[in-house]
Parts: sequence; structure tokens; C-alpha cells
Amino acid sequence: MERKRANRPVLAVTMGDPAGVGPEICAKVLFRREIHEKASPVFYGSPRVLAEAADLLGIKVKAEGNCLVSEGVRIPVVATDEGLDLTVTPGLLTREGAVAMMEAVKRAVVDAREGRVKGVVTCPINKEGIRLAGLDYPGHTEFIRDLTGAERVVMMLAGEKLKVALVTIHLSLREAIERVTKEAVAETVRVVHRDFVEKFGIEKPRVAVAGLNPHAGEGGLFGSEEREIIAPAIEEVRGEGISASGPYPPDTVFYRAYRGEFDVVVAQYHDQG
Repeated sequence: MERKRANRPVLAVTMGDPAGVGPEICAKVLFRREIHEKASPVFYGSPRVLAEAADLLGIKVKAEGNCLVSEGVRIPVVATDEGLDLTVTPGLLTREGAVAMMEAVKRAVVDAREGRVKGVVTCPINKEGIRLAGLDYPGHTEFIRDLTGAERVVMMLAGEKLKVALVTIHLSLREAIERVTKEAVAETVRVVHRDFVEKFGIEKPRVAVAGLNPHAGEGGLFGSEEREIIAPAIEEVRGEGISASGPYPPDTVFYRAYRGEFDVVVAQYHDQG
């Protein structure tokens, strides 16, 4: 039994915005015994906030050292509210809460880089809170990029039957359209292809690329980006041996991927994906 426990992956779970839904999500999930049959979660955030969220849900917890315990389920805690006068009012963003929120992400990512945890699960953060904490990032993705020293990152939304990667992410729609370049599309496809081979074990992933405009431009009637930018990017990566195709009309490509025709869809901007 101890060997089985030791073999479970240790996962960092960050609190998210303490005044948001994150602590409630953590309390609902982390104290479920079946979760601990598959993984060993560690909570990063305010232990008091987690305990209060658990209490609201009728989950009785007590502190034992650096753990919170409920009915024999022990959750190790990495406290990120030390030295902060953190008072939580649901829905009310505060500087102290924002600092604790982002410190949780930072410490979790550092622990992942240094091998103390196998992965990081992040609860929802308040984008405005990032700035309030003194950081100049539009979201999780860019913050984690700099913490890890990655040159290029791609956001992907993944479900059992549908996986969608994004060329552009946290930008206004006007700026996102301007950032859809041949180079950006091609590099996104390359990153997606590489990770599907290395991390998903798919030898030749089928990458579908969505168009930018309605009906993928309808032959240029609704925009020229498909013909001038996206199609040349697809042709370039196909020359490198990548199984990419498109551009496909965004209103149908996701359903086709869901049915199993493609392994992943590359969407052009945040809300398209």
C-alpha cells in the first residue's frame, strides 16, 4: 500500500483568486478520497481560505502541521499568504488576495521545474488581479512562459474527444487578427505536432487548421487571410512532413475533430477556440 502511495504523481493545485470560485473548487475536489487513489495533490494558497471554503460546503477540516485533514484525507499545504493581512469577501478583489494568488502559481511552477511535483493544476485567477499584484501579464500562460524560460508557448484546451490549440491568446480581437501571421500559424502547428508526438504518443498527428474568417473566407469573399497567410503556412509545415490540412471553416471543423477526423484543431484566436 505504501509503495502504491509513493508511486502516485504529486500534483500542485493552486488556489486561484481567493475571492473567486477557486477555493470552493479545491475544497470540493481535494478532500475526495477517490482523487487520492490516482494522485497526491498539494494545495498552494491560503490554508485558512481553503478551510473556510470547506466549511461552507459542510466539509470539516482541521490543521495538522502543514496539512489540512478531513476524515483521514490529508492535504499538504504550501502557504502563500504568510505576512499578508488577507481578508476575503466573495467577489471582492484585493491586493493581498492578488499577491497570494500569483505567489501560489509562481511557487507551484518553481516546484515543478525543480522536480518536487509532477504537474500543476491551476484554479481560475482574476486577470485584473495580476496587475494588482504588480505583474505585467495578461494571463497564466504568459506568466508561466517566463517562469519556465520557454521561448514559445501554445495554449491548448483538451477534452477526451476534442483538443484545440490557439495561435493567439490574450489579446483584443483587433490585435489578435493582426497577430495572425504566416510565421505564427506555422510555428503553432510545429509546436502542436511536436508535443502530440512526444507527449501524446501519436506518431503522425492529424492537425486541422481553422480559417480566420466566416466560412474560411469563402474564396476571398469574406477576407483574404486564408489565401494569403494561413494556406501558405500550412503548405510550409507540410513540406516538413507535418500532417496539417486546411484552412477549414471554423463552424464545422470542431465537429469534424470531435468525430475523430482530426487529432487536434489549431484555432486562430482565443474565443474561436
